Amino acid sequence: ELFDAIAATAPPHLGELSPLGLSNMAWAFATAGVKAPELFKAMMDEAAPRLGEFNYHQLASTAYGYAKAGEKDPEFFEAIAAAALRRVGEGQSPGFANMAWAFATAGVKAPELFNAIAAEALPRLGEFSSLSLANMAWAFAKTGVKAPELFDAI
Repeated sequence: ELFDAIAATAPPHLGELSPLGLSNMAWAFATAGVKAPELFKAMMDEAAPRLGEFNYHQLASTAYGYAKAGEKDPEFFEAIAAAALRRVGEGQSPGFANMAWAFATAGVKAPELFNAIAAEALPRLGEFSSLSLANMAWAFAKTGVKAPELFDAI
């Protein structure tokens, strides 16, 4: 009931949320398994022109939330990819894995982003959990992005 109440009342107030608030809302609804397509559409409309304000973690959480919720708008994912490319150096192991997983789950190929993730992740593989490594390897394989150095290191 709480999620339903939020979904019903939040759309007119989404402009008041920070990038962190928007990304957390997408992540929370998706993680809770609550279907709220109208809310996700409203959040997308609010977030898309503001993606440049999001840090890498917020972009990864947003992509993850949308993919997990089954909200797979290719244009929105392409906009996330463009913003993430500018901030990939800020990323950390869970964010790299979640971003790759989200794009693969959404069926959106973003080879430039995946190549940037591979380059950033490679020297930091020791920071990754086994699950993050597995998810990232699956995502690269699913999207067909070749990253032989990354795969050799994993």
